[in-house]
Amino acid sequence: MNETKKLSLSSAIGLGVVVLIVGFAAGYDVAHSRASAILVGSASAPDGVDLTPLWKAWQAIDEKFVPAAVSTTTPIATSTEEMQQQRVWGMIQGLAGSLNDPYTFFLPPVENKQFEDDMQGRFEGVGMEIAVRDQIVTVVAPLRGTPAERAGIRAGDRLLEIDGTPTRGMDVGAAVQLIRGEKGSTVVLSIAREGETEPIEISVVRDVINVPIVTTEKRDDVFIITVATFTANSPDLFRDALREFIGTNTTKLILDLRGNPGGYLEAAVDMASWFLPSGKIVVTEDYAGHARNIVHRSSGYDVFNDNLQLIILVDRGSASASEILADALQYHLDARLLGTHTFGKGSVQELVPITANTSLKITVARWVGPDGNAIPLEGIAPDVEVKVEEEDIKEGRDPQLDRALELLQGQ
Repeated sequence: MNETKKLSLSSAIGLGVVVLIVGFAAGYDVAHSRASAILVGSASAPDGVDLTPLWKAWQAIDEKFVPAAVSTTTPIATSTEEMQQQRVWGMIQGLAGSLNDPYTFFLPPVENKQFEDDMQGRFEGVGMEIAVRDQIVTVVAPLRGTPAERAGIRAGDRLLEIDGTPTRGMDVGAAVQLIRGEKGSTVVLSIAREGETEPIEISVVRDVINVPIVTTEKRDDVFIITVATFTANSPDLFRDALREFIGTNTTKLILDLRGNPGGYLEAAVDMASWFLPSGKIVVTEDYAGHARNIVHRSSGYDVFNDNLQLIILVDRGSASASEILADALQYHLDARLLGTHTFGKGSVQELVPITANTSLKITVARWVGPDGNAIPLEGIAPDVEVKVEEEDIKEGRDPQLDRALELLQGQ
């Protein structure tokens, strides 16, 4: 992996030199040398920042802390290096949390490994993408064919409790730690859902999640490509799907991005390049003056002519890279978006290695579409709005796909 990796993901699924300190508070004695060895890096304290309170807190913990579960006068042993390391991770988490940005957070070793597994498209859990929205842990989308989808989890569901643990104030990493588990085990979710007056309790049996990244289907003279997420190998799989489409000799294509929470920006730009001439703007990273803006342009594979008839399916679970791809194709090709408003994830993250096995996922810019406008926080509005009602779900109907087929087959 490169030193930094651009992400277009609604949320990471879990959470070099630690940018900390070389200065110490007065009286901070030699007994703390192990802690200082962990904390000190090549960077000095920022100008004008007094880190004395931090070291006072560290020293007070060393001298006074007794776990609440311990009811004895027996002295507590000196903190181990592992315990000190956990404090360092906690400080970085607190530093990231102080920004009040739901997409910026620290990935300690376990969560960092989970994130890497997720981006490879295989992990154990329930199979849903979550994010913190308005300070509430919210389902971006259940992944298709996963336990979460089968159990009835929906995009927009708000998680109130996970196995009885309230989620108020919880970050994404902590929520994921509670939701993840071994195949065959069960997690119980208490959910607030739009249109329901009382919380809903849903039990989900965990399983090995193999994300079906790209799938294809043909309905009469309409070809359907479904992209579930934007992983490192999505562009190759998408190219194969397009070859299959071209081989059918039809010009009618549905690109299904519903429930797709995003992923790698590079994947979205590569996919857009199959439809757009070289040099066309796909998306711009706007750094608000902190750095030079980066414009991502089509590589110009551009294998389709004006005969292509394209409809893109989107919903509340279409986020980030999905919105980038849909927005670019809508603007340049007049492709019609059909479904409901997208999620509204319009920010850029970088995955910055902190140590060999930890990372910081940090928001660094905003996405700006080819029309010069930022992706709206309320999501991209569809050209043709089609909602999926409760009765449709119960009866196994898909009115959005049906409407798209009807529009294309009528042409």
